[in-house]
Amino acid sequence: MTEAPVSIRRPPAPNPAERAKTIATRNGPATLMPTVERTDRDTERVVPAMHHVHVSGSVSILLPDDHPLVAATKTTQRHELAVMFELADHAPVDLREPIRGLLWITGWLRPLDAVAARARAISIAETRPDHRLLDIGHGMTLLRLTPASLVLADADGTHSLRPHMFSAASPDPFHDYEANWLRHLESDHSDVVEQLAKHLPPALRDGRIRPLGLDRYGLRLRVEAEGGDHDVRLAFSRPVDGPPQLAVELRRLVGCPFLKQ
Repeated sequence: MTEAPVSIRRPPAPNPAERAKTIATRNGPATLMPTVERTDRDTERVVPAMHHVHVSGSVSILLPDDHPLVAATKTTQRHELAVMFELADHAPVDLREPIRGLLWITGWLRPLDAVAARARAISIAETRPDHRLLDIGHGMTLLRLTPASLVLADADGTHSLRPHMFSAASPDPFHDYEANWLRHLESDHSDVVEQLAKHLPPALRDGRIRPLGLDRYGLRLRVEAEGGDHDVRLAFSRPVDGPPQLAVELRRLVGCPFLKQ
């Protein structure tokens, strides 16, 4: 008789749309490039002067008036250009491989007229004030990327998303808390990190254990070993949504003997 294959239960994690929205909300380093070959190699990879991903998945891009990409949008029949926007999710602690994930947004890039640019700049400033927005119309052009598709690549795999899926998702509740918390955990509580090592497979415990990520479902650790890097997720007993619940779950993982059940 053939034995049934053993299924491996993966720890719970945010769904791909939530992870994509969290990366977008963190607003990490970004590059922009046309999706078709061009003879002008200066437009292959562009670092925007500023970028902002909106809730809908559209992206505001700030570029100098004389940038080749701005000129390229004006030479097409519809005054728009097919581009891909790449957003990187960098770990908040100093890892030897710092990129935790990538979000690619592919769509159409179009410059905004003065009225639309001003309205969009005001909308951005309400959630992310930035002095560079004042340069719009004074040497800088604001462009809008209208998304056609999104792709997320991270430790949990590669996932294709439609714009409506991204728009409907919410970022993780710890997205604006994670960076400082992980830095604090590494710099001031190395003893806690050592206690968490007991949850790792024995073969990984000799590597350098680093805090990698935090979300409502658990804590992620990076093990930097001689043979390569390994990421491990430690699941909470239930999803959490605030620091008090996080403190309880962390004590549970560490094995605090005074934790109330």
